[in-house]
Amino acid sequence: MSSGHLSAEQSERYSRQISLSGIGPAGQQRLLQARVLVIGLGGLGSPVALYLAAAGIGQLELVDYDIVDNSNLQRQIIHRSNTVGRFKVDSAKEQLLELNPDIQVAVRKQALEGQALQSAVDAADVVVECTDNLASRFEVNAACVKAATPLVSGGVMQFEGQVTVFDVRDPGSPCLQCLHAPVQEGEGETCSRVGVLAAAPGVIGSLQAVEALKVLLNLPTLTGTLLLVDLLHNDYHKIKIPRNPRCPVCGTRV
Repeated sequence: MSSGHLSAEQSERYSRQISLSGIGPAGQQRLLQARVLVIGLGGLGSPVALYLAAAGIGQLELVDYDIVDNSNLQRQIIHRSNTVGRFKVDSAKEQLLELNPDIQVAVRKQALEGQALQSAVDAADVVVECTDNLASRFEVNAACVKAATPLVSGGVMQFEGQVTVFDVRDPGSPCLQCLHAPVQEGEGETCSRVGVLAAAPGVIGSLQAVEALKVLLNLPTLTGTLLLVDLLHNDYHKIKIPRNPRCPVCGTRV
């Protein structure tokens, strides 16, 4: 992780990104000093982690309690056949440091809950949520609201996906709870139940990585907008999502 000016090696590595308007050396330095919490190292978390590492996020914290299974390899591109049976966070960390030894990668091999989750969210500059567990998503959302930490949310199944950003630093931004009634444990469909096209998580996860980078660079994001992606018919739609002033999670904020 960098703490001063860009080195010659960093300037070369990130040159195509540095040349973009709105980024430059100062923006790259912000990325190198940023801390991103990635929750879930499956189909979505794989491209998220890979692209954030490649972009030069200085500190990545990876959270997943699962192990790599042979059935994961069709879409979870950060893992390899020789890492089947290992913890996903260990498999991912190995690939990320091979890709970019310029960064730091911390791992947590358990589901984060309660104060441990809150502390991890408090320490992050942005959280990218990549699970298909609805109860966990609501808990992460509540922690992000409490910490005023931006949350990049994504979901995918079959040929479809969605991406949005919840950023309660923006007075008009909703949170995840604004969009849904509370759910019971076990509700909701998952990829294991309904299937997913191999490349679909790659598309949605890449969009999540883009949004996380834009949050860190203070560039326009999908805050307040839900992007719906239908890859079967190549349709992309944006829907404005209003904040619920009576939301039990974020409705009381000023």
